[in-house]
Amino acid sequence: MSSFSNPHYMYLFLLKNGKRKLGYGQSPEDALNILSFRLTKEEMEQIIKEDYVKINQRKLQEYVDQLG
Repeated sequence: MSSFSNPHYMYLFLLKNGKRKLGYGQSPEDALNILSFRLTKEEMEQIIKEDYVKINQRKLQEYVDQLG
């Protein structure tokens, strides 16, 4: 199946320290699942899963200073 059939989006999840973590997936849940493959358990626990912003890749530059 083509990746064009299943669009993916970028999500910025709020961290407990006020910064944001960038995730990518078909949904916020999918993005968190993908993040769990590369982050430690402790890093995942810092993510506030309910507080996220869906962004367009073209707007990513506007959020670079918020990434942590």
